[in-house]
Amino acid sequence: MPKLTASPNSNGLDGYEVWFLTGSQHLYGPETLAQVAEQSRAIADRLAASSDVPVRVVWKPVLTDSAAIRRTALEANADDAVIGLVAWMHTFSPAKMWIAGLDALQKPLLHFHTQANVELPWGEIDFDFMNLNQAAHGDREFGYIQTRLGVPRTTVVGHVSSPAVTQRIGTWTRAAAGWAATRSLKLARFGDNMRFVAVTEGDKTEAELRFGVQVNTWGVTELADAVAAAASSDVDALVAEYEELYDVVPELRRGGDRHQSLRDGAAIELGLRSFLEEGGFGAFTTSFEDLGALKQLPGLAVQRLMAEGYGFGAEGDWKTAILVRAANVMGAGLPGGASLMEDYTYDLTPGDERILGAHMLEVAPSLTSAKPSLEVHPLGIGGKDDPVRLVFTADPGPAVVVALSDLRDRFRLVANVVEVVEPSAPLPKLPVGRAVWKPAPDFTTSATAWLEAGAAHHTVMSTAVGIQAFEDYARMARTELLVIDDDTTLRAFSRELDWNAAYQRLARGI
Repeated sequence: MPKLTASPNSNGLDGYEVWFLTGSQHLYGPETLAQVAEQSRAIADRLAASSDVPVRVVWKPVLTDSAAIRRTALEANADDAVIGLVAWMHTFSPAKMWIAGLDALQKPLLHFHTQANVELPWGEIDFDFMNLNQAAHGDREFGYIQTRLGVPRTTVVGHVSSPAVTQRIGTWTRAAAGWAATRSLKLARFGDNMRFVAVTEGDKTEAELRFGVQVNTWGVTELADAVAAAASSDVDALVAEYEELYDVVPELRRGGDRHQSLRDGAAIELGLRSFLEEGGFGAFTTSFEDLGALKQLPGLAVQRLMAEGYGFGAEGDWKTAILVRAANVMGAGLPGGASLMEDYTYDLTPGDERILGAHMLEVAPSLTSAKPSLEVHPLGIGGKDDPVRLVFTADPGPAVVVALSDLRDRFRLVANVVEVVEPSAPLPKLPVGRAVWKPAPDFTTSATAWLEAGAAHHTVMSTAVGIQAFEDYARMARTELLVIDDDTTLRAFSRELDWNAAYQRLARGI
């Protein structure tokens, strides 16, 4: 499958930028400040040239006073293209100069603790060199004021020549892009969520305050009208695209007994796509209990839209749709993808326990590099025609599954590091997109921790970005994140749940 854009109506991360800020002061004179500017620009240029950093890096003139720092923060806030700031105190920038700017800043911040040189020129060091190269304590001054003000940030330590450093900064920029996409996200719910289900409920008003996403509902009749308006010629063209991209079973091909089912699926995609594009939506939900005049539960259309970067949640699950959208943006251009996922059933073979994840129809083909099969099969719920869908198995490799839950007083993210593996045997009677994985640190610990955390059964699976991007995203969103990985023990996890409950309530205030 080709890797499609992760940003609907745009080109992935194109248009996003981070500003590179450098702190100093006038104490050292114009000659030193000129050297500061030259060296900081060189570091910014190396970041900009790194293939690890997928967004534009914009160097800004050296900041030496409170007014300039505050103006820069306000300008960044007002510029939708700016997804974050990278700050480095090249010399010594007295931290009180940064109070107004940091207090005004509304964009993510990365503190880059570095210096211009790698090795020290021991035989040449004099006090001119020391005055110029004193980030070792200049950044400590900056770290203090960030902590004093309670500024959420990511700290990266090391030289720009290190691949580990550029990779870490690149991951942060991806998280910042995901956060920017969330902050501007419009999400369309077609109908309500599945009846009697608890975990798909949530506070949409609080979600807009916390994540910036606008969650609103449209009647499925409006979607059905858009589907009915799909032109026959456009359906013909889309069916031809399907036949080129996928292994379409004979009964769905032109002249096949069930070709009309494929045309109906294509019309649903055209109508759904036009509705989302015209409304500026980056995510959506559907529900099998609210299909109106739609001939099928949208399956193929949802799978393809997710692979292009849209967020999606089944059964009205708008919280998971947010995560799928954020993960798609964070992974733009990387191998792998992001998709709605659901823990469905287990293989409990002792010592080799595995989870089989799937959904009725809606798993994105971006999880596989193989050519999916396009098939039609009965669906025992929804009361509609048999839906068309892409059938495949996710590629083996590292992944993360993440859930978003509403705990009344706050949202909670729970993430499990997993390893996607091949199924133990073929699955000829399971005609859906699916993934099989082993959770870290082991099945029992993972499942117990997940259940005790109250994490949702709907998740986003990301095979493009890992746990670090979601940790950065949670910090930007000031949202609780619980991680289940190789270091997790149930005793420590239980204590973390207790501590977090107290901390999250205190942090919100009365």
